[in-house]
Amino acid sequence: MMMASIQQWTFKMAPEDKAFYTQLGKRIAQHRKAQGLTQVKLAEILGIAQQTMAHYEGGHLRIAVALLPLLANTLAVTVEDLINEAPATKKKRGPASILQRQIEQIGLMPRAKQKFITEMLEALIKQQQTA
Repeated sequence: MMMASIQQWTFKMAPEDKAFYTQLGKRIAQHRKAQGLTQVKLAEILGIAQQTMAHYEGGHLRIAVALLPLLANTLAVTVEDLINEAPATKKKRGPASILQRQIEQIGLMPRAKQKFITEMLEALIKQQQTA
C-alpha cells in the first residue's frame, strides 16, 4: 500500500520537480556515504523511517524544508550544498584555456604517449628559441 501511495505522489510531481528531487536525493546519498552513515542511522537521527530516507534519496518524496537544516548539519554540509547543483565550470576562451584542456587530456594518456608528446614539445620550443 505504501508503494502505491509513493508512486501516486511521484506521478504528481512536475518533471522539473522530479529531476530536482532526484538530484537532491543523489547528493544526500553521496554526503551520507562520505560521513560513513547508513540510511538507517541517518533516518534515526532525523526521526524518520528508513523507508522514507530511501524514498528521499531516490527522489520519490519531497523533503520537508524544515528537515533540511538538521539534515545538512548531520551531513556536515550547508543547506545550500544540498539543494544546489555543483557550480557549472565557466568555459574559458583563448589559447591558454585550450592548452590547459589539452594538458589535462595528455595527463590521461599512457606514460609512453606522454613522454613522446613532451619530447615533441621540447623540440619545438628549442627550435623556436633558436630561430
